[in-house]
Amino acid sequence: MARSKRRQIVFTRPGDGGALTPLGSRKEVEDALARFNTARDGSEPKGMGTLMLYGPGMTVELPTSFDTVSQLMASVNDEDIAWPVLVRMCRDLQWQMMDVESGRVFGQ
Repeated sequence: MARSKRRQIVFTRPGDGGALTPLGSRKEVEDALARFNTARDGSEPKGMGTLMLYGPGMTVELPTSFDTVSQLMASVNDEDIAWPVLVRMCRDLQWQMMDVESGRVFGQ
């Protein structure tokens, strides 16, 4: 059986006139994602300017080079598990997600 490739999703918060509104501070975003069982695994950041968060069927890269986070990248490993969480995350946090490959946008 061929292994399917990971789907890449970008999270943003749309603002007025198409401008991006920040998702929040690193701490606010990390705390918000924790409500969706998406958090650190206890290891230290790898020094690449991102912190890896692990959630149901996905990993999320949280940028650490800025205090304010304007977008996140998620790699979906298991769509059946991750998709309901992603949809609820976008709805509850008023975020939008875009499939990098197709350009399809979901959410707000």
